Amino acid sequence: MTSLSIAEAAERTGLTAHTLRYYERDGLLLHSVDRAPSGHRRYTDDDLRWIEMVTRLRSTGMPIRDVRRYTALVRDGDGNESERLDLLLAHREVVERQLAEVTSHLRAIDYKIALYEGKVERSA
Repeated sequence: MTSLSIAEAAERTGLTAHTLRYYERDGLLLHSVDRAPSGHRRYTDDDLRWIEMVTRLRSTGMPIRDVRRYTALVRDGDGNESERLDLLLAHREVVERQLAEVTSHLRAIDYKIALYEGKVERSA
């Protein structure tokens, strides 16, 4: 089993040590991170997988309160899967709307690029 320092976990996840401490302090991790006898945090593969999920949820705009709620549901174990599903489905709808909006913006940019490429080619 992997046991990484906070610096190693930060490098592996692409987050800062400050963010990792914040995730733990704010209840976004499934459990407290194990500690070495020295008191330093030691991150496991399971910790890193969960941090990756939290990072994905945050990167797609899920509010901290919803990430915290989802984490609490997972932490509570079996029996609340329908609540977890509802939370993720609602977030998925938001992400799909955002994706559609960004795609629309990209099409407009592509249109302008095509116009300018046509003008540049004609003048060359």
